Amino acid sequence: MSISNTTTIGAIDAPSRRNTELLLLVFAVAIAVFAYLNVGLALDGKVPSGVLGYALGLAALAGVAHLVVRKFARYADPLLLPLATLLNGIGLVFIWRLDQSQRLIHLAKISYGHFTPSAPKQMLYSAIGVALFVAVLLLLKDHRVLQRYTYVSMFVALVLLIAPVFFPAQFGARIWIRIPGFGSLQPGEFAKIIIAIFFSGYLMVKRDALALASRRFMGIYLPRGRDLGPILVIWALSILILVFETDLGTSLLFFGLFVVMLYVATERTSWIVFGLLMSAVGAVGVATFEPHVQARVTAWLDPFGCYKTSGSCQQIGDALMSFGSGGTLGTGLGQGNSDLIGFAANADFILSTVGEELGLAGTMAILLCYGLIVERGIRTALAARDPFGKLLAVGLSSGFAIQVFVVAGGVMGLIPLTGMTLPFMAYGGSSVLANWALIGILIRISDTARRPAPAPAPSPDAEMTQVVRP
Repeated sequence: MSISNTTTIGAIDAPSRRNTELLLLVFAVAIAVFAYLNVGLALDGKVPSGVLGYALGLAALAGVAHLVVRKFARYADPLLLPLATLLNGIGLVFIWRLDQSQRLIHLAKISYGHFTPSAPKQMLYSAIGVALFVAVLLLLKDHRVLQRYTYVSMFVALVLLIAPVFFPAQFGARIWIRIPGFGSLQPGEFAKIIIAIFFSGYLMVKRDALALASRRFMGIYLPRGRDLGPILVIWALSILILVFETDLGTSLLFFGLFVVMLYVATERTSWIVFGLLMSAVGAVGVATFEPHVQARVTAWLDPFGCYKTSGSCQQIGDALMSFGSGGTLGTGLGQGNSDLIGFAANADFILSTVGEELGLAGTMAILLCYGLIVERGIRTALAARDPFGKLLAVGLSSGFAIQVFVVAGGVMGLIPLTGMTLPFMAYGGSSVLANWALIGILIRISDTARRPAPAPAPSPDAEMTQVVRP
């Protein structure tokens, strides 16, 4: 007779996909370096002198980020980091390409008395952004900790949104705060992340009450009157931002983010209908008396007609012509004329440079990369095991999607111009830092969602099974 013990087999370890991420990062860096070489050859007919420094710098940033993810977020989504690296690298190439324009250099000397290239600053901002990404993964061990700061995040978000009111307007809008010795900071970029944290914590607690409907009208379940309070408050805040800061982009982002998260939490189509109606009423009401918003609406309705009157639509008209001249395949990297747009060519209107030099195909490829980031964020939300993580992933992904939509839609003439920056690609330190932090939080949530559940511990009362053999 022999006796054998039956043991509990542990859970099979899921693949981490970190090698896949590494291969995609190599591919992303290679595409950006090839684009840099292409621009240099097109402009000067020779390999640019800074290509080695650019390649090593971008590879070092990607390598550090990958090693931190491999160590501290082993099961995270393998596509988020390569996609962010690719967009950041391509953005650096286009900013450097615009730095080489003699027209922009001449315009800067006339306006400011000197010319300062933007690409080195953007490389520094990218390095700080990756450092912030690393800090998020090192300090945020569990995304559910953020739920404790639901109302603190509301206060911080309101401070960030209100702060630009007390600073002078720049280019017709109050969306920047100036810090002596540092430069300008756009707090709305960070506010979108903090607002998503507040909405996630608030809606997780209140979603059952908000999901209740009092009556049905034309096939739509109408929310109860007392439950309209939250959406009315958020609507009023977005209108105040639009009135006092003339910031159409942040207002749309702020209100749209809340409506999307409210719909996801309650599954009530009526919230979407009310949100769209209130957004339209507020925008039309403000546009009737705010000159800056009126000018942008006029430029949107007739981008070429106001050339003869005010000239306020010159940039949007030039952007549309750059898209048209690019055609399907584009004029080629470094061979376009979108620098005629002026000082905003490397910021609000950098997508027009993509449209002219890479054409419709290149523009669709860039938008596809943004779409993939949103898709992976939504997939992370579906895989999350806790309601707070689901709502936070949805909020961050939808906020990112709304920002891309309002920027691309404004530059292409689909909606009025908003003045926001295209994530990762446009020049600006606030945008790069905030979006790298956003990617870090999404990676932390995806790591928690994809991590295999630990095997159950064997019961202490389990008895040894005896197998009797003849």
